[in-house]
Amino acid sequence: MADILATMVKQQIIHTIKALPNRHKWMVAVVSLIVIIFAALPSEPARASRQTKSVELELGKRYTLDVQPTVVVTEEQLEDTTKQDWQSYIVRSGDNLAKIFAKAGLSPRDVHHVSRAGKDAKKLLKMMPGETIQILLDDDEQFQALRYPFSKTKTLVIEHNSDLYASHIEEKAISKRLDFATGDIKSSFWNAGVKAGLTDNQIMSLANIFGWDIDFALDIRDGDYFNVIFEENFVEGEFAGYGDIVAAEFTNQGETFTAIRYKDGNYYTPEGRSMRKSFLRAPVNFKYISSSFKPRRFHPVLKRWKQHRGIDYAANTGTPVVAAGDGRVIKATYDKYNGHHVFIQHGEKYVTKYLHFSKRKVRKGDWVKQGQTIGLVGRTGLASGPHLHYEFLVNGVHQNPRTVSLPKATPIASKERDEFLALASNYQTQLEKNRRIMLAMNQ
Repeated sequence: MADILATMVKQQIIHTIKALPNRHKWMVAVVSLIVIIFAALPSEPARASRQTKSVELELGKRYTLDVQPTVVVTEEQLEDTTKQDWQSYIVRSGDNLAKIFAKAGLSPRDVHHVSRAGKDAKKLLKMMPGETIQILLDDDEQFQALRYPFSKTKTLVIEHNSDLYASHIEEKAISKRLDFATGDIKSSFWNAGVKAGLTDNQIMSLANIFGWDIDFALDIRDGDYFNVIFEENFVEGEFAGYGDIVAAEFTNQGETFTAIRYKDGNYYTPEGRSMRKSFLRAPVNFKYISSSFKPRRFHPVLKRWKQHRGIDYAANTGTPVVAAGDGRVIKATYDKYNGHHVFIQHGEKYVTKYLHFSKRKVRKGDWVKQGQTIGLVGRTGLASGPHLHYEFLVNGVHQNPRTVSLPKATPIASKERDEFLALASNYQTQLEKNRRIMLAMNQ
């Protein structure tokens, strides 16, 4: 009887094991072995003592068996029994992989293999205090795996299989939702951004988006206004930081600028024009280049060698000179060296300079558009003949206007236009809704 019961239990266990995932089979095998041992032993001793003689079972005859109820193990319970025992180590100041492995009882040889487990393993060189390293050892206390969550969404995983050490990055899915912030500027743009709940990075991003149209150092006034829609990132339901600004509008001195972010990562006006402005290579209709950009040139008036940090375009006196790009006039005056001259600031990085005008057409503080006339060719100051001396500066450094890499201002692609316009319309509706909400809250 005990043999038959053991056989039946064994067959049932084999069937169950085949249906389980591989990682659960070893645990079930252990449990099965224990069940078989107990099944083979006499159960219910008092009942067995009432048997007066042995019973022979006949082949093909049906018998009623007194079998104890089967204990059902749920998937969750089985998962709990097979969880791997990861050991966690908090990175301290001065720690490196070797020190952490030493705490885990691992050898320098293990450090060598793990640190060379593919290009992703190099992230272990950038561990910061307060971060966590998880290490898994096998039954022989040998290295089996490592986990290093280096961001809220990404974890470095290094595994040892046979003689191979391999690394890869596990990435959690990010869900996004939109939030908004608005602000009226009273004292400074920065203070208004902080009061609206924007982070330092968001305030800087907003300034960069509108930096081609607004000088945030000199042009901000009390009463200016901003309205921003931005992303919030969530991982497994927990807040994981801010994403991109997807739409924004900024009213400066009564003029409103609007920017929409498209899936290419660039910002455009609602009509599809790039927020980044390009430049004209030559801001004047010239006859020829009378002097190029060069480190040393013999000055025709000073009669000595000196650096020539721009390009001279020879043209007739009175030929219109136009702004190479949108910007603000930061200087418009006369001196004995440059004659009548105009300097224009374009965003935060770029400045263009125009020298030797016969007449200026703009004043300091004026906003100019690309192609707008700002002066007329002349020969005032240190000039041997009528020409425009044109300079181009990037972050304060002179560059050759003819060869400098200029920011692109490509409008939205025609094939993307319909999709972009639909997106822009939706964001503009949300911006308008945000304005109404804030207006109602402030009343």
